[in-house]
Parts: sequence; structure tokens; C-alpha cells
Amino acid sequence: MRFGVFVLAGRFPGQDDGEALARSLDVVECAEAAGFDDAWVAEHHFMSYGVCPSAVAFAAHALGRTRRITVGTAVSVLSTAHPVALAEQAAMLDRMSGGRFRLGVGRGGPWVDLEVFGTGLGRYERGFAEGLDVLVQALSGRVAASGEFFAFREVPVVPRPVSLPPVTVACTSRATVELAAARGLPMLLGMHIGDEEKAAMVACYAKAAAEAGQDPSAPHVSAVLAHVSDSRASAVRELRAAMPGWLRDGLAGYVPMDGRPYRPRDAAEYTDLLCRLHPVGSPRECAGRLAAAAERTGIRHTILLVEGAGDRERVLANVTRLGAEVLPLLR
Repeated sequence: MRFGVFVLAGRFPGQDDGEALARSLDVVECAEAAGFDDAWVAEHHFMSYGVCPSAVAFAAHALGRTRRITVGTAVSVLSTAHPVALAEQAAMLDRMSGGRFRLGVGRGGPWVDLEVFGTGLGRYERGFAEGLDVLVQALSGRVAASGEFFAFREVPVVPRPVSLPPVTVACTSRATVELAAARGLPMLLGMHIGDEEKAAMVACYAKAAAEAGQDPSAPHVSAVLAHVSDSRASAVRELRAAMPGWLRDGLAGYVPMDGRPYRPRDAAEYTDLLCRLHPVGSPRECAGRLAAAAERTGIRHTILLVEGAGDRERVLANVTRLGAEVLPLLR
């Protein structure tokens, strides 16, 4: 099994953006010391839910501050980026880090980001597959395009990556699962669903991949919330004290580009849902929950959102305890 940390750089009430970013960078360094395999960072724009607008830039800095741990993006939003530019950045980090960089991409949402960056709803609604194909081709070293959204002559991509594994694709719908499967690209499955739904998506992927002549057993990644304490009651209490304030302000930051209705989740209910779905409790409870999830879903690579307590010292203590008291039970 492979375990990583997942950082959102969320700005909790009473914090500023610098504190949130510094805490997340500290998490990556702490995770390396605690024995985690990798760290993955999310990209968000114009909201306190996550104040990292460039997962690639964050990853570059984190790679420079570490020596062993792999650093990935979970995810870079493809609908607001040029896929060739993203491929160039990924290839450069692959070269400069000695193969410690991983690239995860996602479709994003119908948010105001599309308006600000000028890519428009079309890239979100119709252009994800085309952008993904251009990205994957660019990572091979040469790329040309003649599609609806991208059209240009063939060019070499430099530097050429040497060890970059397949792009990981965030999947929240059957259509995206089938799109990733047809290309043999592993999935990233998020925290908002439980083991049963993740297992169904893995099964859907396997069927679609086999039909497309691809490997049905790709190395998928599952994101979960993880918080360890002396008991489940105390772990839940710590998260309930911190997460609703962050989620209430953060989720309200999603603004649809076209005026379509959007109602954020209830922050307290969402916190309780995440605590029910994921490893929150004593070390043995967390280890048991992680082992059971791997058995049910077949996913052997899990990344843990460890920042739920908000406070830097509590977050780093969570990472340290997970590394010292939970991971050894699973390995």
C-alpha cells in the first residue's frame, strides 16, 4: 500500500493566506519525516477553501524543500490551463526533481475561473477530452493539434520527461471514468464519496478499460479525510470545532460563471459525513478503516487530508501520529 498526504491550503477563520500556505508546506516536510510516500496539493481560485492558485508552483517549491517524498498535483485544473504549457511545466519538474513529480488533472467546474482566464464554458463542457489528449501527447515529446479548441503545427516539447508516469485524472462522473479508462489513465477519487461508490467507479473503469484494450487495473488514488486522536470521540470533536467554519466560508466561494443556481453544502452536515466515511479516530480505528477501504475498493494508494484541525501545531501533530502510529499497522 502507498500513503500520501493531501493538502488544500485552506484558510481557516482567523488565519491569513500566508499562514495557510506555510502550514501546507510544513505538512509536506513533516510528511516526509513521518514516512509518507507522497504529498499532493490542490489548486483553487478566488476562495478561502484553498488559497493555492497554482498546484504546480507549490509542488516546485515543495520539491525544493524535500529530498525523498514525491509531490503531485491533485489537481491542476485543465479547463483553465493550456495543456501544452502544463506539460512543459510537468516535464521540467520531472527532470529537476529526479522523477519525484506527479501530475494530476481535473475538469474543474462551471465557475467564474473560466470567465477570468478567458477559456469559457466550452472548455469545461466540451473541451476536457481534447485538452487531455493534447496534454498526454505533449508529454511524449512532440505535439500537434487540429481540434475545436487547439490547433497548431507540430512542435517539440522541451525538456522531454524521462520518468513521468501516466497523468492521474480526477473523476466524479461515469463519463469521466470512461474517458480516463479509454486512455489508460488512472483515476483520483475524492473525499465526497464512500467506499461503495468508489468500488463501483473502479468496476466501471475496469470494464471500460478492457473494452478499449487498456489495462483494467490502473494504479488509482483515493482521497480521504484522516484525523487521529486518543479516541474516535475526541477526533470527531476536534474536527467539528474547526472544519465547519472553514467549509462554510470556503464552499461559498464557488461562483458559477453563467448564473446557474448553486447552493453550498451545509458545513456542519458535511463535516459529520466526512467523519463517518473516513479514518477518524484512534490509531487502530484509523488503520482498520484504511485497510477496510483498500479491501472494498481495490485501491492501494490513499492520500490523506490531514489539515482538518486547522491549527498548524495540531495539524503537524496529526501527520506525525499518523506516520508513527497508523502507517506501521498497515505496512
